[in-house]
Amino acid sequence: MRRTIFAEEHDLFRETARSYYLRECVPYSAEWEREGQVSRAAWAAAGKAGLIGWEFPEDYGGQGVRDFRYNAIMAEEMAAVGAVGIGLGLQNDVVPPYLMNLTTPEQKARWLPGVIAGETICALALSEPAAGSDLKGIRTTARRDGDEWVIDGSKTFITNGILADLVIVACKTDPAAGHKGISLIVVERGAEGFERGRKLDKVGMKAQDTAELFFHEVRVPAENLIGQEGRGFYHMMGNLPTERLAIAVAALASAQRAFDVTLEYARTRTAFGRPIGAFQANRFALADIKAKLAAARVYVDGCIMGLVEGELTAEEAAAAKYWTTETGWAVIDRCMQLFGGYGYVNEYEIARIWRDSRVQRVFGGTSEIMQEIVGRSLGL
Repeated sequence: MRRTIFAEEHDLFRETARSYYLRECVPYSAEWEREGQVSRAAWAAAGKAGLIGWEFPEDYGGQGVRDFRYNAIMAEEMAAVGAVGIGLGLQNDVVPPYLMNLTTPEQKARWLPGVIAGETICALALSEPAAGSDLKGIRTTARRDGDEWVIDGSKTFITNGILADLVIVACKTDPAAGHKGISLIVVERGAEGFERGRKLDKVGMKAQDTAELFFHEVRVPAENLIGQEGRGFYHMMGNLPTERLAIAVAALASAQRAFDVTLEYARTRTAFGRPIGAFQANRFALADIKAKLAAARVYVDGCIMGLVEGELTAEEAAAAKYWTTETGWAVIDRCMQLFGGYGYVNEYEIARIWRDSRVQRVFGGTSEIMQEIVGRSLGL
């Protein structure tokens, strides 16, 4: 089915994105998987190619273009060529609303040029050892001391945690006020008392650095507060639909990549004297996958345009995240089965896709949380 949401400028951007991934990422994927993080050179190359922060104003080096179709293209092309690791999705999908909508002109001038150039890598530090989906339960605190905030606490599961130069930290600035006492404060690389913990040894997504962060009496300037003091929880909730749609797009792209490599394998791998795709059971399995992916694509494209037009609801984004991650996981697992024993061998890409995709049902809100969000909208 022909997709109708993209125009000529999007097609040109897709070519640029694919060229970048093939040149700057794919040749280094195995190395990044071994080392547990990507090179900063790849970030700088993305900035040079105009693949970071296009929605930021031209005054700071951006292009002033706010259009989630470009975000979708980045995720789709990364999966389509088999690239791994680089956290451009966080930098382009998740962080921009914070740095665009919650910052002062002085903060923008201080941070955005480096972010857009790929020289300043960002992280969003929300999750804690005892607070994942329940962000109201965070324990990291920030107290005001003159012209500074003093931060104490810890965070975990932080994407870009090792490489990050600029970390947006959710803190309790008024611990007695519950979720109304949460604020967002930026901590920059080199701040005294700011320490990186373990680079977490994950089941999948090996090339993407995910870390623990620790804050011991970390002092940052008072002007590093972004948004309104005490409104951090609401700022985070307002940005979640975009993040969840971004996960949905990536999940669908991963499932499509799994299907593509499996279809090629089914055409070339032989058993009992003929390609394994010629067996009815396998052919039916591939047909079922193709239908599921096509149906999911229509819904996700509708959500993309809903976001572009300012009409995407939290329930629609949650439904997209739930359906694509659950369906995508089932698709990828079925594809792996079609590889037989080879699917369980790490040198085959399908094994890496299978490992990497499992977490999509967890981060950004678990599938159960997504069902709860959709369920509440039913008026039951």
